[in-house]
Amino acid sequence: MLRLMPALVAAAWMPVLANAQSTEKRPGADDKNAPVRVSAERMSGRPDREIILEENVEITRGELTINADKATYDVLQDEVDATGNVRMSRFKDRYAGDEIRLKIDAGQGYVTNPSYKLELNNAQGRGERIDFESQERAVITEGTYSTCEGPDPDWYLKASRLNLDTARDVGTASTTIVYFKGVPILGTPAMSFPLSDARKSGFLPPTIGTTSKGGLEIMQPYYFNIAPNRDLTLYPNLISRRGLQLGAEGRYLGETYAGQTRAEILPDDRQAGITRYAVSSTHTQTLAPGLAFGWNINTASDNNYPTDFSHSTTGTIQRLLLRDVNLNYSSSFWSAGLRATNYQVLQDPAAPIERPYDRMPQVNFHAGRQDLMGFDWAVDSEVTRFTHPDQFRLTGEPITPGNRIVVNPKFSYPIIQPGFFITPKVSLHATKYYLDDTVPGMPSEPSRVVPTFSIDSGLVFERDTQFFGRAMSQTLEPRLFYVYTPFRDQSRLPNFDSALADLSFAQLFSENRFVGNDRISDANQLTGALVSRYIESSGAERMRFAIGQRFYFEDQRVTLPPFPPTQAVISNDSRSDLLLSASGQITPAIGIDTNVQYSENLSTTQRASHSIRWQPAPKKVLNLQYRRDLLNNLEQVDVSAQWPIARRWYGVGRINYSLPDDKVAEGLLGVEYKADCWIFRVVSQQTATGTGQSSTSLFFQLELTGLARVGSNPLEVLRTSIPGYQLISTPSNP
Repeated sequence: MLRLMPALVAAAWMPVLANAQSTEKRPGADDKNAPVRVSAERMSGRPDREIILEENVEITRGELTINADKATYDVLQDEVDATGNVRMSRFKDRYAGDEIRLKIDAGQGYVTNPSYKLELNNAQGRGERIDFESQERAVITEGTYSTCEGPDPDWYLKASRLNLDTARDVGTASTTIVYFKGVPILGTPAMSFPLSDARKSGFLPPTIGTTSKGGLEIMQPYYFNIAPNRDLTLYPNLISRRGLQLGAEGRYLGETYAGQTRAEILPDDRQAGITRYAVSSTHTQTLAPGLAFGWNINTASDNNYPTDFSHSTTGTIQRLLLRDVNLNYSSSFWSAGLRATNYQVLQDPAAPIERPYDRMPQVNFHAGRQDLMGFDWAVDSEVTRFTHPDQFRLTGEPITPGNRIVVNPKFSYPIIQPGFFITPKVSLHATKYYLDDTVPGMPSEPSRVVPTFSIDSGLVFERDTQFFGRAMSQTLEPRLFYVYTPFRDQSRLPNFDSALADLSFAQLFSENRFVGNDRISDANQLTGALVSRYIESSGAERMRFAIGQRFYFEDQRVTLPPFPPTQAVISNDSRSDLLLSASGQITPAIGIDTNVQYSENLSTTQRASHSIRWQPAPKKVLNLQYRRDLLNNLEQVDVSAQWPIARRWYGVGRINYSLPDDKVAEGLLGVEYKADCWIFRVVSQQTATGTGQSSTSLFFQLELTGLARVGSNPLEVLRTSIPGYQLISTPSNP
């Protein structure tokens, strides 16, 4: 039995921030000019003062209907007093009891020994008495409340006093006990709950779970609905092995701005012996037409924060924390940007990563026009100040801060026709450096100017065909892309931000095999590719097949550090690895995505990723994926699924198995049960938090429909771990 006292709980959902609140509202008050209609087997009294009605009594006015065995209607007071099998329908809400007294116009009165049913959220209950304070507010004495159907609901709350405010869509209860299957599971001196999906302030349901790093964790969030476009959530979290962690998250949204800030602190962690904290803040704002400002700031107290708090602000594997402030302006054909960027590295000693250079600041400028007498032109330029807190890289290479100026004009002349395209293009990449401290023999102001010529061309053939019995159009799209860039010795240039790009279909059609501006690859090469697509009559692409490869006419000589100029590695391969790809929906239930990078020189597959998804019906999905990357010693099999295992029971699971390590890298296993008015989930998860390290979490959650979710919330874990996962509370229509 779970019993938490005292505790206040509120909505079971996480409120959605919006510019304006939009929720379903019940109809307004009755038309005061509408007539009162009465009917009965027998009537007596004075029609202008008091009417006595007996047998099959019915009194109606607009949205109000009262039925009873006997009733008296006071015409002057506009008041009904009815007894015997009393039933009342008001705005589709239904009430029944022994006696009712109601002022029709004011909506004030009471029902004794009542039962009730609310239309908006399908709630029902009983009580000793209901007092109607107005047409929108009612108070139930010694009452019950549940969204379950039937006289014996699976769950209900019992309170000494229930206040139902349909104008604010809020219910509050005093001295409350929540029963599940007849067993009390939650006791509170006060409780609030939603009568609709409207946002409101109040205690959110407590979160209870356990992790291998922190032990038992109990979190009790409180939600402040400050305004329709602003809110704040406070979430104290008691971690049994570490202490009390305090957290807060604020969100805001306007017509020209939006942002979110989350912060948490654990004073004097009992295990680490230090104060632990993390902060994450994002903001975007339009200051004027075309002028935008923003920031993305992240920080943590220590290297082990993502390991010890894998479900907190910094995330499980986020070890490079960005701090970025930017100001951008854009017009019809040019744009400019100013930004300052640096990083915090949360190092894993078993797998250290290099800290990037700080950009303090960086100024960018872009201008361009299309179809200017048939020509397209663009100019990209950049001025950046690179700094670094260290003197040496992890490899022992000295770190040299400095300034870099880049100017890169481009001109092209696209020739595009329905069946083909040809785009010749020329560009010039000019770079100048001003370095602070250089090693002996290295220039302090090196420069480089590299021209590039390219021509991109392709054909498009199309025919009518069938794909698995369905009429479609099939395309055949051969493409050739030639690039020539002469060799320039760049071994004496610093490397602030360049790296070798991974080979991909997008990179095959790139002029530079490096990312960043410090290295421009020499090239005399031709890329050939062939793409075939199956397109439905609606225009939707059903399947895509592609094959591509790059052919080198000269050796590649430009390299990255740490190779000294006298030991530069020169690539003399005549061709790149072969890339093959296939993706799409074979049938409405089966989708595939496969990519292969095959080395003809080594006669081996360097990289491969194969995945298939089978989703024959809602809440039925099976994913199978195989990944291989010889360059990074990675080979994994990943299986995930959501599947019905019995009536109302659903199994969820994921296994990410590392073949070289012969162990489960990540895993998840759980079950969900869906009743008519409640859902139960139990999920266990193992997550990698560092090299050779993992964290195990256990989630229990009981979702009482329309009231609260008690326990810890595994829904985000399920969505990210199982592609295609669907909430079992949603309708099962395909």
